Amino acid sequence: MKTEVKKQIRYLIGVDGGGTGTRTLLSDAAGVELGRGSAGPSGLAHGAERAWTSILAAVHQAFLDANIAMPALSEIAIGCGLAGINNKQWAADFTAKNPGFAALAIETDAGTTLLGAHQGAPGVIIALGTGSVGEVMLADGSRREVGGWGFPSSDEASGAWLGLRAINHVQHVLDGRSESDVFAAALIAYCAADGENGTGTAARDAVFNWLGKANQTKFAQLAPQVIAYAGKEPKASEIMLAAGLEVAKMAQALDPSGQMPIALCGGLAEPMVAYLPPDLRPRVIRPQADSATGALILIRNQFFNRLSEA
Repeated sequence: MKTEVKKQIRYLIGVDGGGTGTRTLLSDAAGVELGRGSAGPSGLAHGAERAWTSILAAVHQAFLDANIAMPALSEIAIGCGLAGINNKQWAADFTAKNPGFAALAIETDAGTTLLGAHQGAPGVIIALGTGSVGEVMLADGSRREVGGWGFPSSDEASGAWLGLRAINHVQHVLDGRSESDVFAAALIAYCAADGENGTGTAARDAVFNWLGKANQTKFAQLAPQVIAYAGKEPKASEIMLAAGLEVAKMAQALDPSGQMPIALCGGLAEPMVAYLPPDLRPRVIRPQADSATGALILIRNQFFNRLSEA
């Protein structure tokens, strides 16, 4: 990037893009926060065009939040931490469809979460949202990732993982393989309402209709039901405890020494703490900042710091 391009950049955007939603952080060229925005999913499993549509919507909202007129995209440098960016074809397609931003830096959402959580210092993050992933930054600056293989084969302890196990419980109840409970009844009612089938629709039909439209995002939308009934209904508690064990496995793989701080991040972080193995809980800390902040650090590091040294 040439110096004249740097001069025309007035704003920086950090993007945290997942399978359920997109969050943006707007700053001026000096890094002073100005506003935030949000929009629909921008995880690349939904496609590059949809990702950019959501990102642009969230960028517009951030400028509205800052009470600043939307400038030309050529005046903005953008850093994106996106679910699915480790798929090289998806990443290439996303980069090729850049709608006109002056500079674009891309990273996995785990990478930007790591940058934000520890502000660039060594540490572990385990991010639990629609999907899940863990990453560690060591003292020498090297990084390593676990998980993040994608739903349904991976994403352990994520919202989609919880939802998949919840709907499997419903199937067992409807088949007579498990006893009926309040948890299953609530899930069936949710499927009926979400599928616009009406409360009179037969339970099996309601679930089949819901499954016909189900994807990672839809499964993740069942996670609040699991969390709400955990501690009250045995099956919901069992699912959450199993998720806690999966988090512990990720932590062990990332830091076998058991010494590094673990920032538990994402929308499921807070409710998950109570279901972690007791010996893991003392190491868990709150992230210092979010993934959108990490994406802002990414764009500043990748473009502006390099230019200042040139």
